[in-house]
Amino acid sequence: MDWCHYRFRSVWNLPAEPAVVYATLERAEDYPAWWPQVREVAPLDERTGTARFRSFLPYDLVVTAREQSRDPERGILAITMTGDLDGWARWTLAPAPGGTTRARYDQEVDVRKPLLRRLAVPGRPLLRLNHAAMMRAGRRGLAAYLDRRRPPAGPR
Repeated sequence: MDWCHYRFRSVWNLPAEPAVVYATLERAEDYPAWWPQVREVAPLDERTGTARFRSFLPYDLVVTAREQSRDPERGILAITMTGDLDGWARWTLAPAPGGTTRARYDQEVDVRKPLLRRLAVPGRPLLRLNHAAMMRAGRRGLAAYLDRRRPPAGPR
């Protein structure tokens, strides 16, 4: 087993239609506005940018992300990453009952940050908890962000 290799999957149920969720997720530069652990996103060009994130463990991860796939019709956004993490991440959106969205986030990465590689075996459970906490906060943040942007209901 490669102790520095991780696969993650999260499923978020979100209070907006897929097109609205997609439009929000494709604007990576806005992630810090709703996802507390995404500390900074800086575009480098139209398809590439850097991101810095940090959850409850006292370290930052910095990656360069490059757009791999952008398909609004199929509800897919995917990137490749290099830097402290090497690998890929993908959002897959699907309609859910009541005009909501089921958003699945898949990620497969190898940790490259030297300290995290040295702590790979004893630190693995903490790294997984750290990621889970980040994903829970992201879901809550995005749901609240979408809710604030929802147009008010018209007169009845």
